[in-house]
Amino acid sequence: MKYDVAVVGAGFSAIAVTINLMRHLPASARIAVVGDDPGFGRGTAYRSEFHLHRLNVPAARMSIDPDAPEDFLDWLRDHERPISGSDFAPRSDFGLYLRDRLAALLRERDSRAKVDFIKAKAVGCLDIGPETTLIRLDNGDGLAVKATVLCLGVGSAPLPLGHDAIAPAARAVIVENPWRLSWLSKVGRHERVAMLGSGLTMVDQVLALRATGHRGQIHVLSRRGLLPHAHDVHHGTPVPIDLPETDRQISKLLSHLRRNVRAGAPWRAVMDGLRPHTQNLWQQLNEDQKARFLRHALAWWTIHRHRLAPDVGVELKQLVADGTVRVHAGFLQRIEATDPGVTLTYRKRGTSGLERLSADWIVNCTGMERAGIRHSPLLQAMAARGQLQGDPLGLGIVVNGQSQLVARSGDTHAHIYVVGALTAGRFWEITAVPDIRVQAQGVTRSICAALEREPA
Repeated sequence: MKYDVAVVGAGFSAIAVTINLMRHLPASARIAVVGDDPGFGRGTAYRSEFHLHRLNVPAARMSIDPDAPEDFLDWLRDHERPISGSDFAPRSDFGLYLRDRLAALLRERDSRAKVDFIKAKAVGCLDIGPETTLIRLDNGDGLAVKATVLCLGVGSAPLPLGHDAIAPAARAVIVENPWRLSWLSKVGRHERVAMLGSGLTMVDQVLALRATGHRGQIHVLSRRGLLPHAHDVHHGTPVPIDLPETDRQISKLLSHLRRNVRAGAPWRAVMDGLRPHTQNLWQQLNEDQKARFLRHALAWWTIHRHRLAPDVGVELKQLVADGTVRVHAGFLQRIEATDPGVTLTYRKRGTSGLERLSADWIVNCTGMERAGIRHSPLLQAMAARGQLQGDPLGLGIVVNGQSQLVARSGDTHAHIYVVGALTAGRFWEITAVPDIRVQAQGVTRSICAALEREPA
């Protein structure tokens, strides 16, 4: 089967690229969308049916089209959702919005590029000519394509323990992937739950537990014990950041931000004012400076930058205040099976002493996999062939400034692009909708220009 473009993936990045391609490619073009997830475009983030699972970005900034910033708000109004631009919509609504925008394009059969949705996993990628790539599928088929866009995400991080440190009998009560929400129905109303990780994933799972009737003790264990901050209920105007033109060391940049806050600027507005500059700033740092940031500042950056919807923040704060959620800072050492439940042993942060927690369930909320390819047979096969290289700091895989894949040899794959969190090593801020939609639009323009240059 021959196509002009193959989009490999099934989450938001894939739907953003697909919608852009359908809007900008000629009607004669053919697009293959390859993925085995039945909820195409909604991915993990926007599939949740819990109303309390909210977007972490105000609705006014969540249009899939950067050139039509009111599009999501228009959809909300059309569907009688009483939400303003500064409110935080349910993620399920955003997933439905993506589905509807795609469906509307698919109905325009005669005026847009043809799209085939292929339910399969891509497992290999071979060059079969200077301008053609063969994508092998796990069903035995192959796709000959002129351009490929990898939208595969980074997968869930494994438990922060070696295999030998987990008792085999304890594995039956460990939830490796909390987004397979069937685990919620197995937890007894008063059973004890230990969450590993204290970020946004943990908050989502705590709220889901409470919504399904759980009233037991919840322990949260992470290395620093830091909880995400919430957006201000009165969403302020971002403060323009006057960054120094020279001496762009990470310590100097962070000091500059602190001075803005000490001078009276609300810290949330300072963080929002920094956002337009973040990708450029990241690319100006050398590898040592980036590594220092990841070691020493990442946890604090994350809780200030990736914030909760205001009402979600209020609910979490109340659960901590009344003791339902207890937060522990330390380094997990081992998990043992006990009767009843399991025991987690951890080294308390700042000490050499060991502490223990008892629980009936353990939920892995450590977030996304840093290295990025463990979850994908295609990426693993490409790495084995030298077709890609991991980012030196473990932030996905290496791409150039145009999001084109860079091989282990250093050569650029001119016809293979990567969109989304896999490109964090290059762009850093590339996991939220406002950033991915711009990247998807840029990649689409590059593909359209390349196809126009090729002979018929």
